[in-house]
Amino acid sequence: MNRRAMYSVRVSLLAAALSLTPIVAACGPAAEPPLAGTGIGGQFELVDKSGKTVRWSDFDGKYRMVYFGFTYCPDACPTDLARSGKGLQQFEAAHPDLGAKVQPIFISVDPERDTPAVVGEFAANFHPRLIGLTGTPAQVKAAADASKVFYEKAPAGDDGNYMVNHSTVTYLFGPKGEPLATIPTDQGPEVVAEELGKWVS
Repeated sequence: MNRRAMYSVRVSLLAAALSLTPIVAACGPAAEPPLAGTGIGGQFELVDKSGKTVRWSDFDGKYRMVYFGFTYCPDACPTDLARSGKGLQQFEAAHPDLGAKVQPIFISVDPERDTPAVVGEFAANFHPRLIGLTGTPAQVKAAADASKVFYEKAPAGDDGNYMVNHSTVTYLFGPKGEPLATIPTDQGPEVVAEELGKWVS
C-alpha cells in the first residue's frame, strides 16, 4: 500500500472514530460519577401504595432515580417530578433497553398526610413506573438521613394546613445502590434525558 493510500485509510479511520464518540458518550459512564464515594443513599424500609413493605435492596440491579417531597407541595415537587418523568420517557424512547433499567422513586417527607394510597395516586401522575413510598415518621427520617435530605415541617396556619420545607434534589443511583449523580430537573426534560445517557449503561 502506497503512502497516499495509507494516509486515506488513517483519515477514514479517524473520521469513523470521531463519528462514534457521541454514541459512546451517550450510552454509559465516560468519567468518574460526581457523587462517587459520597456515602449518599442506603438501606430503608418504607411502604408502597398497597401498604407493602419496600426496601432499598429490592431495587438491586436497577438504576434508581430518587426524589424526596410531599404530595401537598404546591409547586416544586410537581414541577421536578414532571420534568424528571418526561425526561425518563424521552430516554426510554431513545434507548428502550436502558430506560427499562431505571426505576423512578418518590419518597414522601410528610408521613402524617401522605398515606400509601395518597402517595400512590400522586406518583401515577408523573410516570407510569414511578413508585410512591411513605412510612412512619421514623422510617421516613431514616430514609431521608441516609440520602442526606433535609426536611422540616413548617408551623401550621389557622386552617391547620402546613408546608414542609425540604431539599429538592433528584438523585441517580447505580445498580448496586451506589450514588452516581444529581439529575438537573431545573434544566428541563431534555437535559434529564441527556444526564441519564451519561451514566446508565
